[in-house]
Amino acid sequence: MATTNNVGLTKNDYRGAPTTLCAGCGHNSINNQIMSAAFELDFIPEDLIKFSGIGCSSKSPTYFLSRSFGFNSLHGRMPTIATGALFGDHHLKAIAMSGDGDTANIGMGHFKHVMRRNLPMVYIVANNGVYGLTKGQFSATAEQGLRLKAQGENMYMPIDIVLEALASSATFVARSFAGDANQVKELIKAAFSHRGIAVLDIISPCVTFNNRDESHHSYSWGKQHREMIHDFNFIPKKEEIVIEQEYPEGGIQKVTMHDGSKVVLQKLDLDYDPTDRINAIKTVQEANKNDVLLTGLIFVDTGPKSLIDMYELPEDRALNRIGQTELRPSKETLKKINAQAF
Repeated sequence: MATTNNVGLTKNDYRGAPTTLCAGCGHNSINNQIMSAAFELDFIPEDLIKFSGIGCSSKSPTYFLSRSFGFNSLHGRMPTIATGALFGDHHLKAIAMSGDGDTANIGMGHFKHVMRRNLPMVYIVANNGVYGLTKGQFSATAEQGLRLKAQGENMYMPIDIVLEALASSATFVARSFAGDANQVKELIKAAFSHRGIAVLDIISPCVTFNNRDESHHSYSWGKQHREMIHDFNFIPKKEEIVIEQEYPEGGIQKVTMHDGSKVVLQKLDLDYDPTDRINAIKTVQEANKNDVLLTGLIFVDTGPKSLIDMYELPEDRALNRIGQTELRPSKETLKKINAQAF
């Protein structure tokens, strides 16, 4: 008998169409963890909406949560579509799948603005350093000096998605590696509990066009150079937390999310505080300088209002459920408006 979650659904209820991505593509691993996270969080698929732009990564929503509505938008314009949709129904949980080209090349302007607006959405960048859908041209995140057979050598400095998110006032910023399935899943679960923009830069190797061992987006480089800043667990608020033994002082750091759930960080080698934005920027820059792929929850701030909260949208129903009779001003109201001097 298939195992069901607390809303009576099985893991099959969270699946999508069979993938057409290359065998071994890191995007498939990310998709699997999205499905697992949704199952474990007891989401009803119809209460979740999917967004994407253009590219291999943006095909991904087809391969998970087939019962959820979705919108595959123009190249780089996904954040704008998502903003409009969530104003229409802010009760939906939202997940966006983008790529390094879709976000850091043509979509950089839209990416920066959705950060500062703090739209409540999980924003995943499946980052492989190339345009995999159009024969492997370098994207803006490809490291300088990378040489690929068909494209020659990349001359330009790379854009770091995490640093861009931190500089743009994102309120939840994390990085992971598609080969670390458990960390990816736990970060996705934590991101869903954050009321604001939650950016996950996930290094997702392209096995077809960016598969050289020395590439910073390859499986081999990621495994050899990866360093976790903490051991990461997400505790849903519905679960009772029972500690069997006392942890040493300073060894555990808990971050309470908007819905009452907790992110539990077990410090490893670094004495790291994920609530300090300036220190987060310094830590990422130092890791980049030392050729270290730093993974984990890099920054979180649960204080700022989300875009939905700023506009004080009604709690009881969505804007797209309000009828014309309620939206249309009366003649008396229109007269008062027209009589005002502007």
